[in-house]
Amino acid sequence: MNYLEFKEIRKKLNMKQADIAKSIGVGTRAVQYWEKGERKIPETTAYFVTNLLQEQQKKLNNSASPVVFSDLKIMNVPLANQYAQAGYLHNFADEEYIESLPTIPFTDDVEHRGEYMCFEVKGDSMDNGSYESYLEGDIILCRNIRQDYWLSKLHYDKWDFVIVHKEKGILVKRITNHDVEKGIITLHSLNEYYDDFEIHLQDVAKLFNIISTRRKNNRR
Repeated sequence: MNYLEFKEIRKKLNMKQADIAKSIGVGTRAVQYWEKGERKIPETTAYFVTNLLQEQQKKLNNSASPVVFSDLKIMNVPLANQYAQAGYLHNFADEEYIESLPTIPFTDDVEHRGEYMCFEVKGDSMDNGSYESYLEGDIILCRNIRQDYWLSKLHYDKWDFVIVHKEKGILVKRITNHDVEKGIITLHSLNEYYDDFEIHLQDVAKLFNIISTRRKNNRR
């Protein structure tokens, strides 16, 4: 996002520089630098303001009531991008490490309960050209599934998943079967060139539901 696009979005939101700075969690000076083109606008900020505009447009389309931005709840979710995922695999239980990760702000379109993480999609195993695809570079918002819930059949007909496997790393997959008695799940890739495979839940460190996906506007 360039400085002209950012400024145009701010004006469409009918927000002053100080207002949007407060929403993002930065100082007004940072917004001034961005709108002068003196500093690069962070990708997380671009995602946030674009999402904010979309939320405003939805509310305007659904109601004649004015949009009240002061009531928006902001949740800053840690992001494990492609470069940070190896570190996350070894430090997911380290609170200091999680706090050191960059964050992406989300508005009240998500529930503020539970543990959330964002991951950047790697590879093309979940890209079959359909609207269901997860493209490389997509940012996916995920909610942790507590381990005691793994003992019951997972709701794999409702969600796709991020599986933090102790050896295979961070996997974005669809689950097609869960053998509760044996603790085995079958992982499926949308891309037909990748075969299904089974893993045991005892080899899984973390399991997340995929809640939503953020994709750059210039991609399908």
